Amino acid sequence: MAKKPTYKELEQKVRELEDKVSALKIAEQKQRRSESRYRTLLDFVPYPIMVLTKDGFVSYLNTGFTTVFGWTLEELEGKIIPFIPKGLKREITEKIHELFKAKFLPRHETKRLTKDGRVLDVSIRASFYSLSEGDDYGVISIIRDITEEKRIARINDAMHRISLALPQYPDLEDILYYIDNEIKSLLNTEGSIVVMLDEEKNELFVLGAAYDNRVTQKRVREIRFSLDQLVAGNVIKTGEPMIVNDTSENFELHRERDRKLGYTTRNLLLVPLKSRNRTIGVLGAINKKEGDFDDKDVDLLSMIAGTVALSIENARVSHELKKAYNEVTSMNRAKDRAINHLSHELKTPIAVISGSFNILKRKLDDIPRETWESTMEIAQRNLERIKDIQYEVEDIMRRRRYRSYKLINLILDQCSDELETLVAEEGGGDNAVGHIRNRVRELFGKKDMVSEGIQLDTFVTKRLKDVGALFSRRDIKIMTELDTTPALYLPLEVLEKIFDGLLKNAIENTPDEGKIEIEVKEKGKGTELLIRDYGVGIVEEAQSSIFEGFFSTQDAMNYSSKRPFDFNAGGKGIELLRMRIFSERYDFKIDMTSTRCRFIPKSSDICPGKISKCKFCKRVEDCFHSGGTSFFIYFPPAHIKK
Repeated sequence: MAKKPTYKELEQKVRELEDKVSALKIAEQKQRRSESRYRTLLDFVPYPIMVLTKDGFVSYLNTGFTTVFGWTLEELEGKIIPFIPKGLKREITEKIHELFKAKFLPRHETKRLTKDGRVLDVSIRASFYSLSEGDDYGVISIIRDITEEKRIARINDAMHRISLALPQYPDLEDILYYIDNEIKSLLNTEGSIVVMLDEEKNELFVLGAAYDNRVTQKRVREIRFSLDQLVAGNVIKTGEPMIVNDTSENFELHRERDRKLGYTTRNLLLVPLKSRNRTIGVLGAINKKEGDFDDKDVDLLSMIAGTVALSIENARVSHELKKAYNEVTSMNRAKDRAINHLSHELKTPIAVISGSFNILKRKLDDIPRETWESTMEIAQRNLERIKDIQYEVEDIMRRRRYRSYKLINLILDQCSDELETLVAEEGGGDNAVGHIRNRVRELFGKKDMVSEGIQLDTFVTKRLKDVGALFSRRDIKIMTELDTTPALYLPLEVLEKIFDGLLKNAIENTPDEGKIEIEVKEKGKGTELLIRDYGVGIVEEAQSSIFEGFFSTQDAMNYSSKRPFDFNAGGKGIELLRMRIFSERYDFKIDMTSTRCRFIPKSSDICPGKISKCKFCKRVEDCFHSGGTSFFIYFPPAHIKK
């Protein structure tokens, strides 16, 4: 039987137990103070820190975690954090296996979700831990938000690439397509566009575009919008960026645009393109794939917009320089052709006139020589001068030198002969001087063409009636669609020469049984005259030189010396050059588009001149759909009569 402990022994054991409890309390207090210090330290760390059980449940989250991701410890303690984006589950599984194997996970970059649905780029380190030997272990992870760092790095890389790409893409369309693709990548959008303002027509058009949907990308380049049909119009008017994260707020406006594009716009960001204190267009990003556009996106796009605006202005300057150079080159070619054309044009009539003079002299032998000899000598001398001109022209074309005194003598002789002829015509009477003065004014005086108000639709109707008799022999249908537009302020003589020349050109290039369409309509704030023929058309390589003058669009052998308005009558090739000069002098625009008949694609191919004789056309509509030429004349608002 065991001996019972004495009172003193019990008292000793109680004291020992009390000491142990006291020690445990002190240890617990120390642990709590230590835990508090650690928590304070962890909360002081600006980076998110999370402590998880080995099963992945939240044990602790610091304030840095709450600041970055939005969740508090009270919300998630004992739960799994729902911040894994879709598509990353496989990556997470691999990292967990790596952590369990090595007990440590080195820094790696990935993505995580915030409480409000934003996707962040993060850097994570993780390790196993246990407070003391034998304790159950958990996982502690330190996370760093590197979204802004990566964004800045992407921006810097993109700006560097863009700066290097600028000299590699001399064509504006190519560089804008490149920049638009960079914007798509940087902002993670479905599309990016450069919208420009046509100040003359007050319309918006897309100069550059890049879309995930290639059909939309092609279609958007072909459509024009009025200033109030796009949100871009507001950006151009205000000069301020605009974010639309919910297009349903202005559904009607966006619906019309999307209907034309065959594309649904959910959200968009637009920033102005500025040049010299004016807004020339808009740079836009369409349909952000994740989240909404924000001020950071505005800053990024505005920074790129400066490069885009500079590229556009540089391209404009380059285009104007090329245009000026091409015009000078064209005028130089036109000059050479004119001289060459003049030389050849003079040969035949000179030969005919020379032979006619010889015949005339023989027939005048029965008449006293004193009555006609002086006049004949004047005519013969002037004919010789024309021959000299023709020879000098040939010398110019061969780059031969000739002396200027010949030109001075020619002018003096011409004046003397003109005066002598006029006096002879008047018989030396009192009216001779007045007649001479009037003739000099008529031939050499300054001719001022006075502008007047012209109703274009009425003018076209009257002009067709006036010149209709000249081509009544042709079997061509003239179809008109003439809207009543504001009166133009222009010299009537200029408008008549332009209209008659284009109508004649259309008729001479249209086979019998064909048709010509003439339209008058308002375009933008101006007025447009359109003359469209369904004739043979012009080969592509000849179209760029059509306005240079003395330029034939077909082989010379295909032209025939016919009356004006006959099919393929041919001409001196100067009418369109004169129209271009008129357009520069009176500030209107003339342009042309043409498609060569697909049945006779070469300039040496010959049209029979009548649709029913064409072996390729079973009906007249076949000809209408095979080729043709359209001339557009646009009179800007400055020509509208107030």
